[in-house]
Amino acid sequence: MVKPNNCWYYEVSKCAPQYALRYLSLAWKRCFSKISAMPKFKKKGRDDSFTLDGSISVGFSHIKLPRIGWIKTYELLPNNVTPKSVTISKKADRWFVSFKVETIPQNTDKSVDVVGVDLGIKSLATLSTGEVFVGVKSYRKLEAKLSRLQYLNRHKTKFSCNWKKAQLKIAKLHSKIANIRKDTLHKLTTYLAKNHSQIVIEDLNVSGMMSNHKLAKAALVYGIL
Repeated sequence: MVKPNNCWYYEVSKCAPQYALRYLSLAWKRCFSKISAMPKFKKKGRDDSFTLDGSISVGFSHIKLPRIGWIKTYELLPNNVTPKSVTISKKADRWFVSFKVETIPQNTDKSVDVVGVDLGIKSLATLSTGEVFVGVKSYRKLEAKLSRLQYLNRHKTKFSCNWKKAQLKIAKLHSKIANIRKDTLHKLTTYLAKNHSQIVIEDLNVSGMMSNHKLAKAALVYGIL
């Protein structure tokens, strides 16, 4: 029923719509099991991504995707892996590819058996060993620039060329803020996983913090969300 009215279905890989339906089925199963809320419609242009599998080849700085062919990447890729599937996602004006591969986990000796992690507002995390990890405050540092871009975009005609250029600048700045926060969180989680065998962390009421106007912005600024 869908393909005759949408000819572009024959131009793309069959994996993209198949994975979309699988993810939708999984979302509804989680909803019916009362694990998560009802799935929301995925709007085009916001968190665009699709998943492919099948004949995927990885080169030194190229990757071959079904129906798309060889694509050059800006970063070097591991050429000794065979991905089970790849996910192509777009953030601002950049496209990213992530692999799903099978690996054998290896256990290593840890310096500390058990560690407690306390997430806070003034500092990102405080460990029971006395170590303190300071948040990067990327939103606080770039808040003025972001506010300026949004202010200059307030009177532009929606969907015009100037509006699209301004929206792209705003999206790139949002992506930069998120990447700085993710980098700090990855460094923290990597340190915890490499040096501790068991990690005890408190259960934060995120929805309650976001509903409190005195804590919502502080939680966002210091990156605990």
